[in-house]
Amino acid sequence: MTQSVHTGDDGRSVLRMERRLKQSPEKVWRAVTEPERLAEWFPTTVTPDLREGGAVEFGFGSAGIVTDLDEPRLFAFTWDDDHLRLELHPDGYGTRLVLVHTFADRAGAASFAAGWHTCIAALGLALDGRAGEDPGVDHIAMHERYVAEFGLETPVVEGATARIERQLTRPAQDVWKALEAEAPADAVRDGDVLEYPAAGGGTLRWELGEGTGHGPRLFLTHVGAGGDPATATAELRGLVARLTQ
Repeated sequence: MTQSVHTGDDGRSVLRMERRLKQSPEKVWRAVTEPERLAEWFPTTVTPDLREGGAVEFGFGSAGIVTDLDEPRLFAFTWDDDHLRLELHPDGYGTRLVLVHTFADRAGAASFAAGWHTCIAALGLALDGRAGEDPGVDHIAMHERYVAEFGLETPVVEGATARIERQLTRPAQDVWKALEAEAPADAVRDGDVLEYPAAGGGTLRWELGEGTGHGPRLFLTHVGAGGDPATATAELRGLVARLTQ
């Protein structure tokens, strides 16, 4: 499977995932448009009205709209504020599936990629007559791979502040346990925020919020001492290493 993420013309992130399937486009088309087949691999139930402008009902989230439909080549629709595009390209006797997901949450790109990687693996099993089998994807390892591949640990530096927004894969209570275990004695926690002086100068501020996937969203800010991005990155990687031990 190949994948990439880039910023579109509207400033939103565009995730592209591609996989070759051995079945024909006609067979794959049924798997990506029929509710009972979608239930075998999609992350929620989907009931589409297969016409442009038709409604798409999901098991969670608001209803979407079919934006593009060209059987058996293209099925595209909205889901909340996101847009999904499923392209089926003939490839010999099989099909090259291209999934394009457009969304605003750049920091969630690794979660989306790991999730779709698992879903597409499940689709392959379903097309082979093995629906319901475990696709055998290590979701945490896959997520961390995409974080590195998409450059999602790169701090944003503004003046004397370096900031990283990072999706985590462990429950919030595990994150707090890891943070507080090594925080200095002068650390101050106020709800979902923990602050203390950084060893090289300035202040480190850890904040947890609602995330995508299996864990909270972490906002790590290093203020002062030039807003050194290396300090923020090293602290973040240290935390992630502790969480994955």
